[in-house]
Amino acid sequence: MRSIGNILLYMSLLLVCVGVTGGAQERRGSTPAADPRVGLKAGLRDAGEAAKNMERIATLPKPEGFFDPKAPGGTPTPPERDPNLPPPDPNEPPDPRFANMLGFANSDLAFSGTHLFMGNFHGFNTYDVEIARKPKLLASAVCPGGQGDVSVHGNLLFMSVEQTRGRIDCGTQGIQDKVSAERFRGIRIFDISDLGKPRQIAAIQTCRGSHTHTLVPDPKDPGNLYVYGSGTSLVRSAEELAGCSGLKPGEDPNTALFSIDVIRVPLAAPQNAKIVNRPRIFADPTTGAINGLWSGGEHGPGTQKTPETNQCHDITVFPQVGLAAGACSGNGILLDISDPEHPVRLDQATDKNFAYWHSATFNNDGTKVIFTDEWGGGTRPRCRATDPPTWGADAIFDIVDRKLQFRGYYKMPAAQTEQENCVAHNGSLIPVPGRDIMAQGWYQGGVSVFDFTDSAHAIEIAFFDRGPIDAKTLITGGYWSAYWYNGNIYGSEIARGIDVFRLTPSEYLSQNEIDAATQVRTDELNVQEQGRVAWPATAVVARAYLDQLTRGKAIEPERARAVRTAVDRADDARSSRGKSQAAIDQLDGLAAQLDRDAAAAVGRDAARLRSLAATLKGVAAKLH
Repeated sequence: MRSIGNILLYMSLLLVCVGVTGGAQERRGSTPAADPRVGLKAGLRDAGEAAKNMERIATLPKPEGFFDPKAPGGTPTPPERDPNLPPPDPNEPPDPRFANMLGFANSDLAFSGTHLFMGNFHGFNTYDVEIARKPKLLASAVCPGGQGDVSVHGNLLFMSVEQTRGRIDCGTQGIQDKVSAERFRGIRIFDISDLGKPRQIAAIQTCRGSHTHTLVPDPKDPGNLYVYGSGTSLVRSAEELAGCSGLKPGEDPNTALFSIDVIRVPLAAPQNAKIVNRPRIFADPTTGAINGLWSGGEHGPGTQKTPETNQCHDITVFPQVGLAAGACSGNGILLDISDPEHPVRLDQATDKNFAYWHSATFNNDGTKVIFTDEWGGGTRPRCRATDPPTWGADAIFDIVDRKLQFRGYYKMPAAQTEQENCVAHNGSLIPVPGRDIMAQGWYQGGVSVFDFTDSAHAIEIAFFDRGPIDAKTLITGGYWSAYWYNGNIYGSEIARGIDVFRLTPSEYLSQNEIDAATQVRTDELNVQEQGRVAWPATAVVARAYLDQLTRGKAIEPERARAVRTAVDRADDARSSRGKSQAAIDQLDGLAAQLDRDAAAAVGRDAARLRSLAATLKGVAAKLH
């Protein structure tokens, strides 16, 4: 979400930037009446629910101190500003009714071991999720400043701060002065060795604050961790932080616009973290002009109005392949991060249907990337039956020779009401071998799980949704994030708290595929820092590949039966050494046959046949 911060002005400026101009875009079709998400009862704690192929297994409300007792669901969202009006006066004070609308909003998630860290505009909360069905609050840290996105690395927790009310000392009194040495906008670093007593050990001030951030490990430099800071707010005064300038490039070539912040964190002394680069990743490679990408405005009649690219909202890195994807206001960009301190732009994309490039997610082998469009800034209803299906959606790109090639769109298909803010937001991969599947939060549009293995034809395979917070009034809420972690999907619900889900088998996803995904375990998860998943050579993984090949009619029934029998026999052989050699021979023989089958197949079928063959070889090797 784009931070509203402490001032309504900022949101008003955003709405001007992303306002719809109307026109000839194809309209979103009406949701079939059979979709159970349509017409759900409103309510904060008793809203109607609908689910398909997934189930909610736990809910935990926000802890005390992280909601307003007078308005536990949040305050009404202000009316939408007419995009045809001139921009508001930046010197006008904010409307007090809406000044701190997101003051207690939950934001992003990070995971470490059996712990979940949930960011909040008021601080962060730490939960024990060792038993997913029974999450427990362990500790709360009050430290206002928004939007409070968090990441973890070992015993360090990183937190983004952008609002002008943020204080160095984490105080709740805010700051009224326009210039103050007590104000903090940037990235905080906490020592969380004692989860119950997090201790701030560094606070790196930045000119635009930190709306989001991304941890970037360097495989060649394990002693340092890099952080990419993305600021989207107004540039602070040079009186408050030396060197800050919000002037246009022609007026000041050293402007704080048109760059990101690269912070180096010495892991042996994280208190010495500092900014080491502000790369001009939007520059024109021919002229050198730092404002070399989208200049702002419409893309033609009936298209979106997209703001100028002078910032990144979110950057996702994939260090193992040396790439990063930046969702940067008016552009999606692809970066070479083989030298994390000096990222280099490889390619860029624009889209006439995108209002604001918001976030990015690679697939597991780094050959695709999904960019999201946060049309309406996250606080507006943008999934109505009348809204275009390609606006406020995901755009799916293949990465070919380190270039972006557009393939298709995906948008959560159930029409929502005027009382439900809804647009594409944060999600993560579900590690099903042989497929590209993602769980994603759509604010009050719920959680949608979709398969984008075919980049041009993404399809929803599971969902969960609630009715609006209020039946008559738009109050910003819903799922900020929906992330898979060690067998479950965790949802950060802006107004309500935390939800935990599990997938259930269906015609789209077998139990074997779910079990294979669950076998992938990780000790730490920051979704904007992706790593390649490697599946263990197990009978479950083999059965998952076999289910996919059978579903796609890509394997002969007789061969499929033989594989199934061999895998079952291998399971039996574990407890009977006398049968092991026969099982090994059968598995190796079938693997050789599958490799020959793969040589005659193409595309995904060939890849799955090879993966199944390799898995059978691995299962056989364990029987020796």
